[in-house]
Amino acid sequence: MHVSVSDIRATAEAALLAHGAGVFQAAEVAKAVARAEETGNIICGLYYLESYCTQLRSGRVNGTVEPEVSRPKAGTIRADAKFGFAQPAFARALPQAMEAAGECGVATLCVAHAHTCTSLGFFTEQIAAKGLIGIGFTNASAIVAAPGGRAPVLGTNPIAMTIPGEGAPVMHADFSTSAVALGKITMAKAAGERIPLGWAVDAEGQPTTDPEAALKGALVSAAGPKGWAFGLLVEVMAAGLTGSVNSLDVKGLKLPDGAPHDLGQTYLLIDPDAHAGGDVMRARLRRVADVIASDGGEGRVPGVPRKHLDPVDVPDALWAQAQALAGA
Repeated sequence: MHVSVSDIRATAEAALLAHGAGVFQAAEVAKAVARAEETGNIICGLYYLESYCTQLRSGRVNGTVEPEVSRPKAGTIRADAKFGFAQPAFARALPQAMEAAGECGVATLCVAHAHTCTSLGFFTEQIAAKGLIGIGFTNASAIVAAPGGRAPVLGTNPIAMTIPGEGAPVMHADFSTSAVALGKITMAKAAGERIPLGWAVDAEGQPTTDPEAALKGALVSAAGPKGWAFGLLVEVMAAGLTGSVNSLDVKGLKLPDGAPHDLGQTYLLIDPDAHAGGDVMRARLRRVADVIASDGGEGRVPGVPRKHLDPVDVPDALWAQAQALAGA
């Protein structure tokens, strides 16, 4: 089924409204769903819509709450999502964060007590669209064990970064600090497929290729202790700076009911023109990109060129589900 990005956005918005989200809140979350599908990030697109709707009905996420935005210091913006969606909280706070970055050269935007933000890069690319470097951190329910361990301690704890260019980003990366995103494990289980060795361990801490055993065990960090260190950094940035909960204290993100996610995100906004200058920054990156391009390998600057799909090839069953959620 080939579906336009505008139809995906409209259907997602209708589904969220039908399940109790407010007009502003539904519109902001639907933008994120559509953008994920447009860029090929299927795990964070329509695949997540049923969970959003179920948790709106159960009350696990507050779909109508108005975020509270404050500016504790000149370069610090805080948005309290009040157990609502992360997208509307970010949208309310971004103008003040832009103002702060313009005044100080660097600013932080913390989103506290939020539902999972799903695609972290959705937010950093909005920062870059304003001409600033955007770097983001968020945590999730505990599913990653320490190196050599078996007990889930951290979430997949992604980092995203977008470097602004003229008209389009010159770099965009959004990746979990675990060896793989949890959604790839659940999708492999649903498809009856094995997973590569090195993604996860079973409940006894032994490497496994069985997605069901992996879901009962834990994921492992990307690049071993190095990825583990980055995951811990994300935990500090996401939970420590925002006052939201540790990954250890969040139940499964897709469980239909239970306590709110209460997750945090922290974004860094850096004005290149307050430093060496945007032109200099881009020239330095272009110098590296030129060597990569001439090397003849498969390496490239992440996110360049960025994938844009419209229409999107959506599985028939998934599109039927989305339409049913929207009452179509």
